[in-house]
Amino acid sequence: MRKIAVLLALCMNAIGVSKQAIAEQEKNVDVLLIGGGIMSATLGTYLQELEPEWQINMVERLDAVAEESSNGWNNAGTGHSALMELNYTPEKADGSVEIKKAVEINEAFQVSRQFWAHQVQRNVLSNPRSFINSVPHMSFVWGDENVEFLKKRVEALKASTLFRGMEYSQDPEQIKKWVPLVMEGRDPNQKVAATHINIGTDVNYGEITRQLVASLQKSNKFSLQTGHEVRDLARNADGSWNVTVRDLKNDADHVITAKYVFIGAGGAALPLLQKSGIPESKKYAGFPVGGEFLVTENPEVVKRHLAKVYGKASVGAPPMSVPHLDTRMLDGKQVLLFGPFATFSTKYLKNGSLWDMFGSITTANVLPMMHVGLDNFDLVKYLISQVMLSDDDRYAALKEYFPEAKKEDWRLVHAGQRVQIIEKDEEKGGVLKLGTEVVTSEDGSMSALLGASPGASTAAPIMLHLMEKVFKDKVTTPEWQTKLKDIIPSYGSKLNGNVAATERELSETSRVLQLDYQPAEAANDEATAQQSIAQ
Repeated sequence: MRKIAVLLALCMNAIGVSKQAIAEQEKNVDVLLIGGGIMSATLGTYLQELEPEWQINMVERLDAVAEESSNGWNNAGTGHSALMELNYTPEKADGSVEIKKAVEINEAFQVSRQFWAHQVQRNVLSNPRSFINSVPHMSFVWGDENVEFLKKRVEALKASTLFRGMEYSQDPEQIKKWVPLVMEGRDPNQKVAATHINIGTDVNYGEITRQLVASLQKSNKFSLQTGHEVRDLARNADGSWNVTVRDLKNDADHVITAKYVFIGAGGAALPLLQKSGIPESKKYAGFPVGGEFLVTENPEVVKRHLAKVYGKASVGAPPMSVPHLDTRMLDGKQVLLFGPFATFSTKYLKNGSLWDMFGSITTANVLPMMHVGLDNFDLVKYLISQVMLSDDDRYAALKEYFPEAKKEDWRLVHAGQRVQIIEKDEEKGGVLKLGTEVVTSEDGSMSALLGASPGASTAAPIMLHLMEKVFKDKVTTPEWQTKLKDIIPSYGSKLNGNVAATERELSETSRVLQLDYQPAEAANDEATAQQSIAQ
C-alpha cells in the first residue's frame, strides 16, 4: 500500500509539474501584434505612448523583423504622396482629371511625416537620413495623348494646396536639367512632358521598422518573439483570443491569450484572418502579384540621376506596376532601380508557400474570385505578358526611360509579394480592391490590414484609423485626444485648403527629418525667374 501511495504521489506531482509547465507557456497580454513589419511596429509605437502600462507582444515568423514587405529591397521605397503617381489621378469619361484620391493620399503621407518627426523628437527614431531622404518626384510621359493628360493633371492639382510648387514642362532642355539620363539619346522629335517637385522623398521602411521595434523592446511591457509562427486563433467566452504559436526552432507550441489581436502580416494576413472565423473575413479573397526590379550600383550612372520618375502604367496593370526609374538609398548607399516587372506565384509572401492562394479559397470567396477573373481579363493578359518577358524585353523597357542604358550595368532583383484584395459585391459578384483595407470584428478585438499600395508610406494614418475603430471609447477620451494631437499636430483637421497649416507642417517636419524644403511661393518665384532667363 505504501508503494502505491508513493507512486500516486509521484504521479500527482508529475501532473502538477505538467500543469505548471502549461501555465507557464500561456501568457496574457493586452495586445498581440502578428507580423514584424511596419504596420505592427507603427501600431505598437502608438499604443506604447498612449497606454504605457499595456502588455504588448509581437510575433514574427522569420528570424528578424522587416524581412518581408517592409524590407527596403522588397518595395519601391517611395514616400507615396501622389506627387507623380498618375494612377491616383484617373481621367474621367468627360476628359477631366479626378484628384480626390491624390488629395487623400497626400494628406495621409503628411500624417506619416508628422508621426516620424515626433518619433525623432522622442529619440525613438534616430538619424533621419538613415530612413528618409529628399528626392524630387517627377512624372514623365511621351506622345500627344499622354502629354495632354499630364497637362490636365497639373491644372487639376492646382485646386489643392498640397501640390503647390509643382513645375510642368514640355521643353526637352528643361527636362534634361532635371533628369539628364532620361533625355540623353532620346529622339528629338518625340513629344515629351514632365512635372517636377522637390518635396518628394525616398523612404527605407525596413529601417523605420527596425528602429521602432528596437525602441519598443526597451520597455519590459513589450515582448518580441522571432522565429515563431501563428498556427491557430480561437475566441474565448469573454471576447479575448487564444492564439496558438509555434516555436519554429524547437518545434513547440504555446498559447498567448490577448484582449486585442492585430494581424499585420502582409500577404499572410488574409489566411490568418480566415482562421479567426470572424464573419467579416468571409467576404474577402486574395490575388497575389509579385515584382522584380532592374538595379544598378554603377557610381557613374547613379550620381547622374537624382529623382523618382514615374510613367504611365500599361493597360490592365495593377497600381503597383507603374514603371519608374528611382533613386534609392539602400544599405547606406545610393542605387538606381527600374521597374517593377510583375511576376505571378501562388505564394502570398516572398518566404511563403505555393499553397497559400489555394489554402485561402473558400466556398464564400470562390465565386467573387471567378467574377473578378472574368471582369479583369486585361489584368490576366498583362500578367501573362509580364511572366513571358525575356532579359532583352526588360532591357527594352528600361531604355524607354533611360535611352543610353548599358545592359551590363544592370542586374535583376526579386522584390516582395503583394496580395490584391477581392471583395464580395452584391451587384458584380466580386470587385478587385485597390489600396489597403482595415478589417475589424464587430467588437474590435480582432483586426487586420489587407491589400497593397500605398501601404507602408501611409502606415501612420492607417493605424490611426484602425485605433479609431478598435479603441472607440479610448480615442474619444481627453487623455488620448491630447496625446494624439501631440503625436500628429494636424490630427482632427485637414491640411488641404489651408495654406498656412500646410506650409507650417511641411516646414516643421522637413526641419526635424532633415529634408530639403523651400516654401511654395519661393519655389514658384525661382521657377518663374529661371523661365524668364531661358526666354
